[in-house]
Amino acid sequence: MEFSSRLADNMKYFHQKLNVENNFDVVYRVVKIGGRETCIYFIDGFTKDDVLLKVLQIWEGIKPEDMPKTAHEFSKLYLPYGEVGLVKNEDDMIVQLLSGISCFFIDGYDTCLTMDCRTYPARGVSEPEKDKVLRGSRDGFVETLIFNTALIRRRIRDPKLTMEIMNAGESSHTDIAICYMKGRVDEKMLDQIKNRIQNLHVDALTMNQESLAECLYPGKWFNPFPKFKFSERPDTAAASILEGNIIILVDNSPAAMILPSSVFDIIEEADDYYFPPITGTYLRLSRMVISILTLLLTPTWLLFMQNPEIIPSWLEFIQLSDPAHVPLIFQLLILEFAIDGLRLAAITTPSMLTTPLSVIAGIVLGEYSVKSGWFNSETMLYMAFVTVANYSQASFELGYALKFMRMLILITTAIFNYWGYAFGIIFSVCAIVFNKTIAGKSYIYPLLPFSWSELKKRFLRGRLPHTMK
Repeated sequence: MEFSSRLADNMKYFHQKLNVENNFDVVYRVVKIGGRETCIYFIDGFTKDDVLLKVLQIWEGIKPEDMPKTAHEFSKLYLPYGEVGLVKNEDDMIVQLLSGISCFFIDGYDTCLTMDCRTYPARGVSEPEKDKVLRGSRDGFVETLIFNTALIRRRIRDPKLTMEIMNAGESSHTDIAICYMKGRVDEKMLDQIKNRIQNLHVDALTMNQESLAECLYPGKWFNPFPKFKFSERPDTAAASILEGNIIILVDNSPAAMILPSSVFDIIEEADDYYFPPITGTYLRLSRMVISILTLLLTPTWLLFMQNPEIIPSWLEFIQLSDPAHVPLIFQLLILEFAIDGLRLAAITTPSMLTTPLSVIAGIVLGEYSVKSGWFNSETMLYMAFVTVANYSQASFELGYALKFMRMLILITTAIFNYWGYAFGIIFSVCAIVFNKTIAGKSYIYPLLPFSWSELKKRFLRGRLPHTMK
């Protein structure tokens, strides 16, 4: 629908369309500008009142003979603000208004004038809880999209840095920013991602980036290994952009989606680069080894307990010191679920009660659980190591993928012994090897296809580039 040049017609239509009578936060005000009636629509809480007040004060001095013939001329002469626009379509006007932009209808003009003097409730850009570093910047993404793009712009002052804005969701109209460097990005993959976002048919991105990720990559949901890397650190996002990756920022989400992402990209962390090469290499290799241990430690120990004759003499101390009243496989599976239960409890527990909860959980799942006969001390020890080691991996998605594979190997080992152990490991390797990135490339590149130069970069943290090539 196009707008009418009569203000009364526009007001009647939009009062009904926006349900102004019932929506207390949809505010309108009718004033006179240059002898003409003007209606201002804005959302309470989204508008900078002082900016709107100054503009209205300027308009009070406009005389009837000074009023231009068109809205375009009026915006150039009497709209002294940086972000202004003209809208001739009803749908565009409603989306912009509900996004926080102030809209002006002036009698005699068939165009809506817009002024982006919005402000959003936002928290400080403090260091994210999940992506902490020992050294480096302490800022992090927040839920406001424009703040997040500014944090990246602050680090990359290059005109080739491009940030395209799109939206998705029939009801939510969620803003999505696609960030990349011209000349470094894979143009074919970029066009593919943009086309997928444009062709999304969803009502709303209720879960922000997770909803978008499932829409962008709808296939192979049964493979738990993550297809995307998420980071709440602007420095990580900026570094990924400079490496030719694409960053997707979703409004209301304090994280950047980095793609394409292989398993080696997901394992990397910012600390690898905030320390000298030898220290960064050690941290990276340690993280990789610990990830493998979290996958294989308890299944291998279970295999040894089922077949004590294969335990070498130098490992005899790993045998049970007390008889097992509950089969080991059930002990391990119960602890797997109990640890997740404690994690969920810790998330939902008020901060003032976190310490008492930790003390109670430590007592109940520690000494008393062993004395009661439910668990053996060795089972508690190895599961405690696996639990703590999981936190060495910043990606929750990768941590849970390893957990699911570990539980699968445990079950197959308990049922089929040697063959089950081998099958579980082969299945886990295949789940990684046959996984694909969103670009359709290998998930384990540079192992497959093999590239020695790239492989060294994945395992060894080299010197950072200081000069342009």
